[in-house]
Amino acid sequence: MGHWPNRPAASGAYQRDKGILVTFGDIRDLDRRAVRVSVEVVAKVTAEDLGRSTPCSEWTVGDLLAHMTVQHDGFAAAAAGGGGDLAIWQVRPLAADPVAEYSAAAERVIAAFAEVGVLSRSFLLPEIIPGAEFPAAQAISFHFIDYVVHAWDVARSLGVPYAPGEDLIEAALPVAAAVPEGKHRLEPGAAFRPGVLAPAEASTLDRILAMLGRSPTWSAAG
Repeated sequence: MGHWPNRPAASGAYQRDKGILVTFGDIRDLDRRAVRVSVEVVAKVTAEDLGRSTPCSEWTVGDLLAHMTVQHDGFAAAAAGGGGDLAIWQVRPLAADPVAEYSAAAERVIAAFAEVGVLSRSFLLPEIIPGAEFPAAQAISFHFIDYVVHAWDVARSLGVPYAPGEDLIEAALPVAAAVPEGKHRLEPGAAFRPGVLAPAEASTLDRILAMLGRSPTWSAAG
C-alpha cells in the first residue's frame, strides 16, 4: 500500500486531486475476487522463485510476498478497529511456507471485511496518514487496487498468465485513476511508482498498470 489522497472522503466514496468523485457501493465482493485471484497466482510460487526480480524495482518476489501478506493482516486489523497499531503493519520475515501463510492471511482479511456492519466503520491506516480515519468503502478500495496490481506483479515475475476477469479490471480503472501522483511515489517502499505513458491501443489492464508506474511490457528477462 502506498500513499493515497491526503484527506478522508465521504462514506462510500473518495476524491481524485482534480475533484472527480468515484463512488462505490459494497466493494467487498470485488476485493474478495481480486484477493482470491492473487492467491491462485501466489500458489505458483516456489522456493526457487523467491529471489526473482519483480516490476516493483526494489523488491524480489519474496519481498513482495512479505509485503502482500502483512498488508492483508493490517487491513484485517483495521476492519476490526485495530489498525492504529503500527506493529501490525511491520513486514515480517517470510514463514517457512510463505505461500500457505499468504493464503491464510488472504482468508483472514476476506473474513474481516465480510463481518456484519463493517461498511459502517472507519479504518485507521497509519501508513497513509497517521491518525486519520477512512470510511470503510474507501479503505477497502485501497486494498482492492493493491491486489489487482500486485497479483499482476507476481504473475509477470513468474511468467504465468494473469486473468482476473474483465469486469473486475473495469471496476479497478477508476480506483487506479484516483491514486494521486506526487513525490511520495518516489519514496523507498512505495507500492506505486510515478505513472508512465500507455500506448494509445493499451488494454484497460495496461492502462491501470501504466497509471501505477508499471510498464505493461515488463518481464523478468529484462
